[in-house]
Amino acid sequence: MAEIKDPENTILMELKDGTVTIELLPDVAPQHVERMKTLTRSGAYDNVCFHRVIDGFMAQTGDVANGNMEKDFNLRAAGTGASDLPNVPAEFSKVPHARGSIGAARSQNPDSANSQFFINFGANDFLNGQYTVYGQVIDGMDHVDKIARGEPPMNPDRIISMKVAADV
Repeated sequence: MAEIKDPENTILMELKDGTVTIELLPDVAPQHVERMKTLTRSGAYDNVCFHRVIDGFMAQTGDVANGNMEKDFNLRAAGTGASDLPNVPAEFSKVPHARGSIGAARSQNPDSANSQFFINFGANDFLNGQYTVYGQVIDGMDHVDKIARGEPPMNPDRIISMKVAADV
């Protein structure tokens, strides 16, 4: 397991194959980091499916309205919802969309990010400066690589649970 330097800004995401440790970047995208921690602490991400997983590109999840596989789950609607909180404005930076980086999913409007996020499988430089990067997988990327592919996957994987490391 990776060394956790800042437990308040580290997420532990439990997947079927093990724990993924995500180091958040509060100095780069403070509003996105705060949103992820708020939703994580409320349990909103628990049991949420990975609704869009494209081989060689990314795994997208975080639709807390339609993606909870234990509550009112609708796979066709997964990816269209958000939390009840207001959208988060773009926080673009020079941090690249590298393998394991966490990006804010959004609509065409740069200021429409809310609860959804994606994990890059590889370097996706074409996203640089267009989507907010606010975290980096520092351990467990091999578990992310095993997430079922599809748009949506026939049998989607889910976030079993997410916790802020400081709370564990």
